[in-house]
Amino acid sequence: TPRVGLDFIVVGRKHEITALLQDLDNVKAGAAAFRVITGRYGSGKSFLLQLMRNYAMERNFVVADADLSPERRLTGTKNQGVATYRELVKNLSSRTRPDGGALKPMLDRWLNTIQNDIVLGGMHASDPRFDDEVERRIRQVTSELEGLVHGFDFATVLTAYYRGHRSDNEELKTAALRWLRGEYTTRTEARQDLGVRVIIDDESWYDYLKLLAEFTKLAGYEGMLVLIDEAVNLYKITNTTSRHNNYEKLLAILNDTLQGKARHLAVLIGATPKTLEDPRRGFYSYEALRSRLQTSSFSGEGRRDMTTPVLLLDNLGHEELVALLKRVRDLHAVHHGYEVRVTEAEIITFLETVLDRLGAAEFTTPRNVLRDFVTVLNLLHQYP
Repeated sequence: TPRVGLDFIVVGRKHEITALLQDLDNVKAGAAAFRVITGRYGSGKSFLLQLMRNYAMERNFVVADADLSPERRLTGTKNQGVATYRELVKNLSSRTRPDGGALKPMLDRWLNTIQNDIVLGGMHASDPRFDDEVERRIRQVTSELEGLVHGFDFATVLTAYYRGHRSDNEELKTAALRWLRGEYTTRTEARQDLGVRVIIDDESWYDYLKLLAEFTKLAGYEGMLVLIDEAVNLYKITNTTSRHNNYEKLLAILNDTLQGKARHLAVLIGATPKTLEDPRRGFYSYEALRSRLQTSSFSGEGRRDMTTPVLLLDNLGHEELVALLKRVRDLHAVHHGYEVRVTEAEIITFLETVLDRLGAAEFTTPRNVLRDFVTVLNLLHQYP
């Protein structure tokens, strides 16, 4: 799924998008949100996640995204949890930095805002008391974080970053950024460089993610959206204990967001139905997760509750597929510089042919239909 241009081809997800945008409104107001986006391979999970990424940045949210893999999990004996945190922070994006690397600009924006407020209050930047006043304001702001788990150390590192910023000490600034990105591997090194006695590790990375979400609000953003895709990699963990440890971490994230222990944070996770529902190895194999995620028996086809933690993506309807293919047809023509020749009637004929295959009505996904349709458009263009 591309990161840009998704608005041109989005069709048929009105209810899901409305529900997720409501989540962002709640996060903006200080709440938290948790959703598992589920559907078959090719049903549009990654598409919807990337679409929400774009919508969130347009609404002045900071967005962090990562795909899980054997090397990146929620927790593990080989630091797979902190590896996920590092990937999330590396991909941290904002409206002005949509391709990642937004951590440093976010810190600089925060410091500039504090400095500008002091100047507007009547104190000139050349005043000998200016630096002390900035540091006092920083402590005042970060005091809101110190009441949270690991908040004191987080605030200490932010203060160290300012001192490096003030004195043009690039080593101190780099050390603070390294710590915030979870790149320190020993407490001794962190203490020598920054005066903090803890580092971000497999046990604590999610606590720091919550702190980062709180900080985004202090820095002038509306909150943070975290996107975690390819949760099937948790389902694939063969060791039962290790798999359950990951599900326990997932449960902690779910509980924190739904019980009000996290603020200004939305977490969206992409998972296949099997990853979610398999009673032996899926999320449902962990009873505490199953009881929170399982859909009510009163919800069903045509009357789905869009406020539950699980959003199931149904296949697009025939009219929606036609609308999607028309948009792709037009984009293909613009890209290759030719006049549109494929008619709507021909698109419908193509779609009928695809859906006529055995079991297609049940198993045809937008990905499969698009792959075949773009192949046909390519062949028509190359062999007119």
